[in-house]
Amino acid sequence: MIPRFFIACLLIVICFATPNSNAERLMLPMADGTKLATDYYVPDGDGPFPVVFSRTPYNISNMKIFAENFKKQGYAVVMQDTRGIHNSEGVYMGFEHDGWGKNKDGLETLRWIHKQRWCNGKVATWGGSALGITQVMLAGAGDPITCQFILVASSTSYGQLGYQGGVLRKSLVEGWLTLQKAPQTIEAMKAHPTYDEYWKLQHAEAVAGSIHAPAVHLGGWYDIFAQGTINNFTTRQYSGGDGSKGKQKLIMGPWPHGVKQQVGELKFPDNFGFDMAAYQNRYYDYWMHGKQNGIMDEPTVQYYTMGDCDDADAPGNEWRTADQWPPFETKETKFYLANNHSLKTRRNLVKQYSETYTFNPNDPVKTNGGANLLLPSGSYDQRPQDTRKDVITFMTEELNEATEVTGAVRLKLYVSSSAIDTDFTAKLLDIYPDGRQMLITDNIQRVKFRKGFERADLLPPGTVGELEIDLWSTSLIYNKGHRIGVQISSSNYPRFEVNPNTGDDRPEGVELVSAENTIYFGAKYPSALILPIRP
Repeated sequence: MIPRFFIACLLIVICFATPNSNAERLMLPMADGTKLATDYYVPDGDGPFPVVFSRTPYNISNMKIFAENFKKQGYAVVMQDTRGIHNSEGVYMGFEHDGWGKNKDGLETLRWIHKQRWCNGKVATWGGSALGITQVMLAGAGDPITCQFILVASSTSYGQLGYQGGVLRKSLVEGWLTLQKAPQTIEAMKAHPTYDEYWKLQHAEAVAGSIHAPAVHLGGWYDIFAQGTINNFTTRQYSGGDGSKGKQKLIMGPWPHGVKQQVGELKFPDNFGFDMAAYQNRYYDYWMHGKQNGIMDEPTVQYYTMGDCDDADAPGNEWRTADQWPPFETKETKFYLANNHSLKTRRNLVKQYSETYTFNPNDPVKTNGGANLLLPSGSYDQRPQDTRKDVITFMTEELNEATEVTGAVRLKLYVSSSAIDTDFTAKLLDIYPDGRQMLITDNIQRVKFRKGFERADLLPPGTVGELEIDLWSTSLIYNKGHRIGVQISSSNYPRFEVNPNTGDDRPEGVELVSAENTIYFGAKYPSALILPIRP
């Protein structure tokens, strides 16, 4: 049941075959004596062979169909249960043992593969979601890998898997790890609310210079790890080690955590898909079999620019190519929060305004779409949330011309609170002519982590402070007649854990208190939505 959220993506990559039972299984000992269940498949005929290697927390017994397909293509295949789950020994701790920490399970297994007589020295890695993250962690351990095909994976566990903006990704962390039967991992993540040594050993961006593998990075704009896919690409493409720098590929579609045409309440045109099977086969043929098929001479980046899903003649809803990310220079444009809940491109230099609302953590704003795994994901109309008194929506006038946003989005806010600590949330909206407020991307920021995530810096009650909400990245053309909007509040539950407003890291075991939260905008405090606009 657990792999279903990425199987939809993987099934597109590989055609079905009838599995057989000729895998060899061994319990491969790690340096500390822990034995990991490892299946390997060797094709008939004279070897040695190139190898495809995957590590999974989803049970290698369920991976035979994929292994057999690779085997039919002439690859030896190694599939391994990660430490402490299913058939492997040890204690499962998420991705703690998969990289460059005390235990280097992926690296040790890679070195074992290279010693086998059926391995010709070329080893590729493969897989999506958790299988993508184990690839990212293995690459960070330093040893060269021939190539990688990484689907929907994070680049750092703190800011993308465990916490965003310093706030626990409650539904993802608790829901996914409960399905994994791993309460110990949930507690470990909750015990580390700051970016400390625990998380630094799961931060692949920081070790990009020691990565030597070319890779394909494939993700979606509504995926739970959308920014991770982009960051894995950019850090390795521009700061990677030998063999990695300049040899990455990025593919971004309009999808959530799996390729879908219907993304929440929006349905994209029939061109929404991408032939991953063909691309993967050509990519492996180049790196593993030495076929000069020209794939590395093709554009480095392929991305889908979204648009108005109701108007077939609207700009956008198309695949594009580029040789870098971001794909072109944009004009960083500030849409200033203004009176009457408007967004203006010209700053008010005379008057100062503010909006105050009561944030009651016992009655949080309910999650309504977004980059979710176990909750409904994708774009949903946010008008139901807009009726609440603790939600404020700012929007532009109707656009006189189509406006493209491609790149990183952020919201700068000047805020204060009656509480010792609180959160602020933001949602970027595409407001249709009929009034629908369709969600594009969203995020959250804990006030005490406004200056960084390594330590708390409490903002005294009533004091105005500046914070920035990272809304990750997107590519969208707002159609003529639409409005750009941003919706601000202090909760998005259970996508994110609620703030108790007491300064405590977690709401469990403490009394939740209400906070009077204020947003300032205008002359002195120019709060603004900052968009990368294509000139």
